[in-house]
Amino acid sequence: MVLELRQQLKLAQQLVMTPQLQQAIKLLQLARLELATTIQQEMEQNPVLEELGAEQESEDEAEGEGGGELEGGAEAPAPETTSEVNVEDASTLSEINWSDYENEYESSSLSTAKEADASDLPSRLDILTQKPDLVSHLQWQLKFSDATDEEKAVGLFVIGNINRDGFLDVDEAEIAAEAGCTTEMAGRMIGKIQELDPAGIGARSVRESLLLQLARLGLADSLASVLVRDHLKHLEIRNYVAAAKATGRSVDEVQLAVKVIVNLDPFPGRVYADEEPQYIIPDVYVHKIGDEFVILLNDDGLPRLRISGYYRDILKQEVKAPAATREYIQEKIRSATWLIKSIQQRQRTIYKTVESLVKFQREFFEKGVGFLKPLILRDVAEDIGMHESTISRVTTNKYVHTPQGTFELKYFFNTAIDVYEGDTVASLSVKARIRQLIQNEDPARPLSDQAITDLFKQENVKVARRTVAKYREQLAIRPSKYRKPARVHR
Repeated sequence: MVLELRQQLKLAQQLVMTPQLQQAIKLLQLARLELATTIQQEMEQNPVLEELGAEQESEDEAEGEGGGELEGGAEAPAPETTSEVNVEDASTLSEINWSDYENEYESSSLSTAKEADASDLPSRLDILTQKPDLVSHLQWQLKFSDATDEEKAVGLFVIGNINRDGFLDVDEAEIAAEAGCTTEMAGRMIGKIQELDPAGIGARSVRESLLLQLARLGLADSLASVLVRDHLKHLEIRNYVAAAKATGRSVDEVQLAVKVIVNLDPFPGRVYADEEPQYIIPDVYVHKIGDEFVILLNDDGLPRLRISGYYRDILKQEVKAPAATREYIQEKIRSATWLIKSIQQRQRTIYKTVESLVKFQREFFEKGVGFLKPLILRDVAEDIGMHESTISRVTTNKYVHTPQGTFELKYFFNTAIDVYEGDTVASLSVKARIRQLIQNEDPARPLSDQAITDLFKQENVKVARRTVAKYREQLAIRPSKYRKPARVHR
């Protein structure tokens, strides 16, 4: 076999994604908060980008966010240039009396601040507080307990193994092996931690946590403790008759004990969970004005960008700047222009997608979830002339405020359920109908899955019993036998 070098022509098609196209796709699928963060990072890295101030927003739109001469043939008036900051002598910083700025926010809010004693004003550090988490709350209590230093060391190890629900994830043997103490001390410190606030902390299960809370209330020997300790399975399914037979007490007494139990917290550690609530800010607002729906993009909080006139003037100067400087500025201007165009394209795509959704789901916007129609990504993609993957990206983590509430754009895409006349109905509408039927059922005779299926059949909707059961579980609704109240024997 002879090895040789050859030249060969080959014709092939290949999709090449430029960095600019990759950036546009990335911006398209970002959530609102992520987009604001990305824009801020680009502004920090690209000196050519600057934010359009509120007083400049009424300027000619031809100037645009990207500069007139970059997007069209005509040259737009140059925006206000960015002034340079020259620090010739750093020693001037030492001449500033920083004490004048220590409590400026307090003095500005008080009309009699000049007359008030400076020592009475709160310090800036006084407002920098943080919600204490479960570990720090328990450590603080242990610090002021009467335990010895050795016991506190073991107690800190116990606290470190308590999860966010307030349950202890290790046993005495593991604590003794890791903390270098005896199992007796480990058990003693577990009991010590269980005496701390909140009640029920340091338990190994929900049952133990409830028993600790009942003991804290002085109900260790009560019927409530007996029910939790020995008959919790009856309480889970609300079978109070069986619980009354097992304990030899009346159903009325069991129900009174249950009222005490339901006021306890089965997961005491979650009170100190440090997760902050995530508030949803809609990307689009849909308002009904007369017989028409008006779509408004929400640009609040998103910086309005433009090209800095200072750097554009450098390229226009008769005295040419160094070649390296001009090349750097030109590259940054191209990058900034593409970023601005990508953001504008993102907003246009969101608008067109919501406009298509309003057209397909008009009855939903007018009447509610019961009139939601089956819809897939392909329907919207064909309507606005884009690919399905683009619609998938643009509807991810985007929210729209409608007359019916705030929904994620993905909410409007759902599968179809057949009806007997050959038409279809959306699966979300079926779920909403199941929830409505159960909410309006007779408490003494709750609807079974088969009964709900029969009701759908009367409404000409084909829904199998197993489908009803699946949707009911997705709605977190218990089966009919658990929704039926306990019978009271007097």
